[in-house]
Amino acid sequence: MTIEIGSEAPDFTLKNQHGEEVSLSALRGKKTLLVFYPFAFSGICTGELCELRDNLASFNDLGAEVLAISCDPMFALRAFAEKDGLSFSLLSDFWPHGGVAQAYGVFDDARGCALRGSFLVDEFGVVRWKVENGLPDARDLATYLGALEEISV
Repeated sequence: MTIEIGSEAPDFTLKNQHGEEVSLSALRGKKTLLVFYPFAFSGICTGELCELRDNLASFNDLGAEVLAISCDPMFALRAFAEKDGLSFSLLSDFWPHGGVAQAYGVFDDARGCALRGSFLVDEFGVVRWKVENGLPDARDLATYLGALEEISV
């Protein structure tokens, strides 16, 4: 079951590509965009994350932290980040496998990966916006920025 808009975002602590622990609750007071994606190094995922990288200043200007989450192991995420110059946190939901993706209702049991789900969490820890796309369907960057602008008013 997916998380509904207006509900409290499930807290989590995951390691990023550098082995540093990142907790959603530690980001209270700041808007956070959670971007679940299936696999590092895959074509659509790479395109989406590089688009986020290229527009990171826009997210920063709107006071939002970007966290990208997949079920890949930390070392694969480090190589992925280094290859594509991804400076925001790539979080490993590797073990328990897909636990955070499951908590947000965006885990594909058959493939063992996160689906393309994105959630905008406000500074109080409440989900204010979400979008869920199928595996082959890239998300639109403009919708992220539009949702952030909307809750920033």
